[in-house]
Amino acid sequence: MSFGNFARRVRDPALPYRWRVSAFRSCVQLHRPLGFEATLSFLESQAGTFQRDGAALLRALDIIESSRAALRVELEAYATRRREAKRRGRRSPRAGDSNPNLQARWYWYGAPREAALHALWFWHRRRLPFLLPSTDPVLIEISSCVSECLDSGGVLTAARREVLGGRVRELERLGCSGDLLLVIRHIEVACGPP
Repeated sequence: MSFGNFARRVRDPALPYRWRVSAFRSCVQLHRPLGFEATLSFLESQAGTFQRDGAALLRALDIIESSRAALRVELEAYATRRREAKRRGRRSPRAGDSNPNLQARWYWYGAPREAALHALWFWHRRRLPFLLPSTDPVLIEISSCVSECLDSGGVLTAARREVLGGRVRELERLGCSGDLLLVIRHIEVACGPP
């Protein structure tokens, strides 16, 4: 089923509440910019305990629908720009061009910084200890950046940003988990532009 069909079920008061919550979780499965569990956690932090509260469930649905709608607008604008560039003979996007097709996997449209900080908190609390063995200096540095970013509310020193910038290439070279790359992307979004 589509996102829209699941959203209609969430809004249907005639359905049993547990079915509405299940439909909402299906919406999140279809649009999970922070990952499924982190997205659910962020929505609960913004809307309230939607598992038991109908008003919170509708607020959470509104939040995820607005993020998805903003993403769709961005995707359409990108497609329009690419069509125009191709008509002018530029077949490949430039390296510096922002591509929402790639960002959509880790970027919350509408409240990117708040969502990235929440995702970092979630990862730090629930998943990061399993991803970061304590002996690898690169991974220790990433863990330290996550802690510093959370402690400062998304502020990292220029030196820290520079160190973090080189870590993506190192992680790819080491063949590390995509989860660690996602953590770095969340740090970058939480910190905002330099």
